[in-house]
Amino acid sequence: MRTLTYAQAIREAHAQLLHSDPRVFVIGQGLWSPWYAGSSLENLDKEFGKSRILDSPVSENAVTGLAVGSALAGMRPILFHPRMDFMVLGMDALINQAANWSYLFAGQTGVPLVARAVINRGGEQGAQHSQALHSFFLHVPGIKVVMPSTPADAKGLLIAAVEDPNPVLYIDDRWLYEELGEVPEEMTPVPIGSAAVRRKGSDVTLIGISTMAREAVRAAASLEREGIDAEVVDLRSLKPWDQETVIASVRKTGRAVVADPGWRTGGASAEIAATIGEKAFDALRAPVERVALPDSPAPTSRAEEAAYYPGALHIADAVRRTLNRDGSALHQLHKSWKERPIETLV
Repeated sequence: MRTLTYAQAIREAHAQLLHSDPRVFVIGQGLWSPWYAGSSLENLDKEFGKSRILDSPVSENAVTGLAVGSALAGMRPILFHPRMDFMVLGMDALINQAANWSYLFAGQTGVPLVARAVINRGGEQGAQHSQALHSFFLHVPGIKVVMPSTPADAKGLLIAAVEDPNPVLYIDDRWLYEELGEVPEEMTPVPIGSAAVRRKGSDVTLIGISTMAREAVRAAASLEREGIDAEVVDLRSLKPWDQETVIASVRKTGRAVVADPGWRTGGASAEIAATIGEKAFDALRAPVERVALPDSPAPTSRAEEAAYYPGALHIADAVRRTLNRDGSALHQLHKSWKERPIETLV
């Protein structure tokens, strides 16, 4: 199979969707400029015309509302926010309108909108241009959230998102744009809500999101040299997320490390860790470890960025911590709780 970069795979998905469905169009800022979108939208305006690749004014709220309205009118818009940070200016249209519309009208109509948001981190861009805000949207019913980490999934999840009758937030990270991988030439959707096991293992489960799925694979390769056999689960979708695959893996390994590219408090890692605690507590041999951003805005200096953003080394350290912990007390606590008479529990 041929290989493409992550950005090339996104570009190919756009081209195939535009070619196959006249309802599809792209709207957002900087669509005609590689400075905004890299090579992920390169020359689409020349190939399909500027009536379908609409470079909008800098008005996130208005453009998001326009995209929602066009979806209600029967189109299949791909709304492009080149910096996720400023998508918050369009929250009313996304959260109050798009996410609720199907429910408000008893499923008679939906909003088949794809909101593509790009995380731009590093490069000394600072706090206002570097934020990963995916966890905001996990709290909102009615909107799906996907975060691909490989070129094949970048293409397949975009296709699935456009085909979905519901609003889908598609989040890609510029740190992944040069990643190479095998990508099918056909329009093959990747099911939303399905995780991928990137590496099988028996000692610990690494659950990665977006760039942190890549870092989890790297950490697993490093840990293998220490005799630690890590299983890597790439979530791919955050809402809905594949609880069945994650829980089955944790039940097999007895340990879990969740790696999230967002902030720690109230983040995706907290939701996943809580679910593991609810559904696989009896299998845990140590507490769930989390690797996430510190609760601080992103720095601007390159030296501080190196300390701020976690990666494979941090994941590997979390694995070592969970392996060094004695899980017997946790097992004993769970066992004693189950064996206590009913009257002592009330």
